[in-house]
Amino acid sequence: MKHSIALALVLASGCAFGAAQTPAAAAPAAPAGPSKIAVIAFQLAVAQTNEGQRNFAELQKKYEPREAELKTSNDEIEGLKKQLQDQGATLTEAQRATRSKAIDEKTKKLQRTAQDLRDEGNKEMQEMLNALASKVYDVLSSYAQQQGYTIVLDVSDQQTPVLYAGQSANITKEIIDAYNVKSGVPEQPKPVAAQPGAAHTTAPHTAAPQAARPAAAH
Repeated sequence: MKHSIALALVLASGCAFGAAQTPAAAAPAAPAGPSKIAVIAFQLAVAQTNEGQRNFAELQKKYEPREAELKTSNDEIEGLKKQLQDQGATLTEAQRATRSKAIDEKTKKLQRTAQDLRDEGNKEMQEMLNALASKVYDVLSSYAQQQGYTIVLDVSDQQTPVLYAGQSANITKEIIDAYNVKSGVPEQPKPVAAQPGAAHTTAPHTAAPQAARPAAAH
């Protein structure tokens, strides 16, 4: 079992989160003339807001003690397995059977605990991301109307049929910046890079969270 037993598996697995709900509203009438189209990587925008970075870091920190407990249990099991392997020739059949049973019971208990932690982390991450995605969408909607965009396509969705979009049409950074101003959450400190030769820690290495895209109001 790897160090990032629970939360890392939840976050790095690319879990499909339920779509956040936004209040239904009538779409503004499209202005006469050519449509003005923009694109956004919505998942990236949500994850890279200062609030998203802060919430993600807090969630990681919350789960670190429990992940450390899982790693300790896993290390204990690995030690018992090695001990059984090294001493197997000197043990009676009954002793080997007893130790093997104990290892099996500890392993199953660890697997159940890790699964419970994954499920809990998944649920909490889903709730956090859905709430944040809904707020980012509100900023996106206001920004699009102010700038006169009639269509905004989410290029983080692989099903979006966008073959090409100029950089000037990409409003991902603009939405991130606009949301940061509205939320008032300061930029999060960058993690300190590990020095060469430094000992590895057991803190989980996790991927950036993925946010659900709220359904656009019709």
